[in-house]
Amino acid sequence: MSQADTFPVTGLPKTGLPTRALVVGDPFRAEQISHQLDNVREVAHQREYRSFVGDWNGTSVIVSSHGVGAPGAICLFQELMDAGVDTIVRLGTAGALLRGIGDGDLIIAESCVRDDGVTHQLVPESYPAAASAEVVIALADAARRHNAPHHRGIVWTRAAFYPGIIDLNQAGYVKLGVLAIEMELSALLVLASTRGVRAGGGLVIDGATADDLVDTTGYDPHRTVVADGVGRGIVVTLDALVALPELV
Repeated sequence: MSQADTFPVTGLPKTGLPTRALVVGDPFRAEQISHQLDNVREVAHQREYRSFVGDWNGTSVIVSSHGVGAPGAICLFQELMDAGVDTIVRLGTAGALLRGIGDGDLIIAESCVRDDGVTHQLVPESYPAAASAEVVIALADAARRHNAPHHRGIVWTRAAFYPGIIDLNQAGYVKLGVLAIEMELSALLVLASTRGVRAGGGLVIDGATADDLVDTTGYDPHRTVVADGVGRGIVVTLDALVALPELV
C-alpha cells in the first residue's frame, strides 16, 4: 500500500475499514484484544498507533491504540473518522475519585470534564463532552449481562498525570460527584459530536487517583484485580460495540 493510500499519522488505510472501532491506549492491549477476534489481520503500526481488523460475533471491527494523552489520541480519532468509522468506543483505565468504586470496576462515562489539553483549541470552552446515549445504554446492558461491577456518571479527562504545584481542584470535582480521572476520553467525545459520530467509553479502575501519587511509588496498575477488570472490559465494550444498530 502506497503512502498516498494511508493516513500520515497513524498509517491507517484511507478506505476499506469497518465502521465500528474499539480504541485503547496501549498498543500491547490492542494486540491482546486482536487475539480474541476472528479473521484478524494487522492493518497498521506506526508510532504508538497499532490497528487490527477482525470479527467479533460475526461483526467486523477495528481495534486501534492511541497512546497516552489526548493531543496524540485525537489524531487517531480524526483519521478513523476520516476513513469512515461512525462508531467509536474507548476502553481505558482510570483512577477512582469516590469511595465505593473498587479496583477492576468499570466506569461507563456519560460525559467528561474537559481538561484534556487539546479540545479548548478546537471548540468553545462551553461546548460539552457528552457520550452518545445509545452507546452508554449498550455499555450498561453489556456490563449487566457479564455481571461486571460498573458505575455510570461523569469522568474527569485531565492532561496531567503526575501532580505539579498548581491546584487543579480535584477536591472540588470529588464534591461534585465526578467518578474517576483519565486522560483521553473527552477529546473523543468532543470530536465525535462535531462529526456526527457515535462515541462512548468504558474505563477500568486501576487504583488511586493521580493526585495521590507524589512520586511513582504506591501505584501498581499491573495487579491481577486490574487485569481481570480489563478482561471483563474487553468483552463488555466489544459486545456493546457490535450490539448497536447500523447508522443510516
